[in-house]
Amino acid sequence: MAVEKLSEEDLATWLAALPGWSLARDGAAIARTFEFADFNEAFGFMTRVALLADKQDHHPEWSNVYNRVTIELTTHDADDGAGGLTHRDTRLAKAIGKLV
Repeated sequence: MAVEKLSEEDLATWLAALPGWSLARDGAAIARTFEFADFNEAFGFMTRVALLADKQDHHPEWSNVYNRVTIELTTHDADDGAGGLTHRDTRLAKAIGKLV
């Protein structure tokens, strides 16, 4: 079942409410890079995000290099598989923001 993409108005409102997140992939995703004291702190953060993501059944695309974690959120099944940003992405971004 496809999930409805955010309208441009909704997206602008959500971006204003999600500090540190910015548009990526020509507007099809939002992204944020987090920096930590060291690898252990970054990995601990990733573990907490993994638990949140699994609970929401919405998993990020991410990478980790030493003390940096970059996260991209997009909904692959939005609008019948065309992909894009949905409330699933904004909910997860908001929850991730509460971890830092």
